[in-house]
Amino acid sequence: MDSRTFGRVTLTLPCLDEPGRYLSNIPSLDSGRGIVQDFRYSDADLRSLNLMETQLISGKITGLRAARVHLNEVKLHSVEFDGCDLASATWRNSKLSRVVFRNCKIMGASLTGLTMDDVLVENCRLDYSTLEKLRATGPVVFSRCVFTEASLTDCDLTAAVLDDCTLRLTDFGKGRYGKLDLRGNDLSSVRGVAQLAKVIIDRSQEHDLLAALLAELEVTYGDDLDAPR
Repeated sequence: MDSRTFGRVTLTLPCLDEPGRYLSNIPSLDSGRGIVQDFRYSDADLRSLNLMETQLISGKITGLRAARVHLNEVKLHSVEFDGCDLASATWRNSKLSRVVFRNCKIMGASLTGLTMDDVLVENCRLDYSTLEKLRATGPVVFSRCVFTEASLTDCDLTAAVLDDCTLRLTDFGKGRYGKLDLRGNDLSSVRGVAQLAKVIIDRSQEHDLLAALLAELEVTYGDDLDAPR
């Protein structure tokens, strides 16, 4: 069983290369039975990807590119995404367990109602994405990801980890962030600082949070007012 540790969190990852396991190449992720298992799906270039009430179990998805992505009530277990372009995806009401995203573009996406357990998102772009009602029910790690101007609303990321991520103008809206590990990130331009109660940071990040708070409050310094014009 593969695992990786980030700070206080240890993830259990998919074991898809173990001896005796065979993944069949498939032409489509859509199945009339609603279940796709022990599969490999590679280098597809699609106009649209639409999946509803589908289970993807034990598989690798690599090099997938889709102009439009609509996923609803999709269950993923032991699945790896690598080098996929899912920009502007609409992904709702789904459960992800033991799932890895690597080197993927998920920019401008709308991710709503995703439940995540043992999920690793590594070296991915989530710029301008909207993350709403995401719930970490187990270990969840975002490592070396870019969240430029992304927004989080009503998310429960209790005890999750953001590791070495770019959080420029990332907006933390109302949610649950207790024990969210933010060590190793530049927090100086995040928004919604008041929502980040009980998160974990390094002492060196105190100045980052202060800078972010002052920018959010739009304070004016008195000596600037008194300076000659």
